[in-house]
Amino acid sequence: MISKVLKRSNRERRKLRVRKKIFGTAEMPRLSVFRSNKYIYGQIVDDSKGKTLVSAAAEVKELHTGAKKLDASKKCGELLAKKAIKAKIKKVVFDRGGYIYIGRVASFAEGAREGGLEF
Repeated sequence: MISKVLKRSNRERRKLRVRKKIFGTAEMPRLSVFRSNKYIYGQIVDDSKGKTLVSAAAEVKELHTGAKKLDASKKCGELLAKKAIKAKIKKVVFDRGGYIYIGRVASFAEGAREGGLEF
């Protein structure tokens, strides 16, 4: 019997493959992206300590009201960058989380770059 390959398991496999190469340090933390069907979330993580330094999760729902997903993801990236600059984080490593760098993920990254983050 042939087993069905699920989209989620494929993404998890890609995510692990990317995470083998990307590691966030105190000098250059990792900017992680999660994309659900409705929203997009981002957080900046120091992997050496295992702590989330900055996140943009609570404010995401307000950004998405009355806006297209692509525009809201760009605003979310800008918001995360503003919080990161306030926390004295300027350079990050971008972790796309196993997603293709197109659409909302690319828009999020573009917003973060416009907000002042370097990656």
